Amino acid sequence: MYTRILAALDGSSRTDLVLRQAAELAASHGAALDLCRAVNVPLGMPVEAWSLSGEELGSRLVELAHQDLRNLRGSLTVAFPGEIHVRLGRPAQVICEVADAVGADLIVIGSHGFDTLDRLLGTTAARVVNHAHCSVLVVRPPRDAAA
Repeated sequence: MYTRILAALDGSSRTDLVLRQAAELAASHGAALDLCRAVNVPLGMPVEAWSLSGEELGSRLVELAHQDLRNLRGSLTVAFPGEIHVRLGRPAQVICEVADAVGADLIVIGSHGFDTLDRLLGTTAARVVNHAHCSVLVVRPPRDAAA
């Protein structure tokens, strides 16, 4: 049923769970597995990073995210066809654009907690569900971990 799966990985504690779910689905369907991360300037960025120009900072953040995704891909026990995609921008927009560009028929993304800001603005996962042109699987932590 699925031929190309896009795993949207944000580097959070949910990353391993999302990647595992996406890899299991890719293996069971014989699908390609693309990894995606949207990059933006983190709030807790070290002061010395502010000395970089905007272009240098963006390039460095993309480079670090790309390396992290290569490491995650290398940690999989099965080698899947597919690519790594890292772009600067708003996460939901980047994920939907990458999914369209690669022809993904499924996006696998982690859920987020509903804190006050999430309730006001909506989560990345909710935005992806509402705007993606393909199916979306929202991975939640196990019930015992969520309690």
